[in-house]
Amino acid sequence: MFGRDKARAAARDATRDQEGPGGADPRALSRSFGWLALLGAVLAVGGLVGLVYAGVATLTSMLLFGWLLLVGGIVALLHAVQSRGTSFFWLGVVVAALNLAAGVVVIRRPDVAAEALTMFAALLFLTGGVFRLVGSLVVRGPQMAVTLLQGAFGVLLGVLVLAGWPSSSQYVIGCFFSLALLFDGLGLLATGIGARRIISLVSDAVGSGDDGDGRPVRPDRKVPGGGAQEAVQPEEPVKAAQEGQDQSRN
Repeated sequence: MFGRDKARAAARDATRDQEGPGGADPRALSRSFGWLALLGAVLAVGGLVGLVYAGVATLTSMLLFGWLLLVGGIVALLHAVQSRGTSFFWLGVVVAALNLAAGVVVIRRPDVAAEALTMFAALLFLTGGVFRLVGSLVVRGPQMAVTLLQGAFGVLLGVLVLAGWPSSSQYVIGCFFSLALLFDGLGLLATGIGARRIISLVSDAVGSGDDGDGRPVRPDRKVPGGGAQEAVQPEEPVKAAQEGQDQSRN
């Protein structure tokens, strides 16, 4: 009797250890996606705050860009030193020096760097919009209307930024940076919440297939003389139960 109870306990433990897709714990997965959703919420809030304070967002993004250039220059210089004696040594030194110089300039004069980047972005929008307009009129493909709309929007945005330059440099970079944070945060938030819901639905579906004793239930078989369903034991727990019965008999 004692061996049979021990075998049933082993069967329940073996069945519960197999819960979750790929052997993973659903609670751990749900917790991980919860942290992902929290990160998305923080990014989305940061994007909203940056849209309200566009000037501060511009200054912050330029300082962050300058420090990234400095770190990239230091890493490139270390890589060039490690590869000395090769044909790529001087190229690595030049790239590292350019990154370091650009990082120092951006950190010392973030307002001038913002003006330069704003001018570059406006020219990029303008030339990209013109190429889209010309390409859509020449090719005349099935997406001609969408391409024309994108080209017109790019040209209009470039003209507006250039018309307000250099005063527009105080908020353009910050608005772009804040919009990127906002949409990235919303994407992470939607991914985390959706994944948690899917994990919850899968866990509920797997849990509804147990008979309360930790063993899965086969719905197409019924116990003779009653309407209850019969629990199907996995192969390994059945072997454990047989060994337990042999030990109890001995």
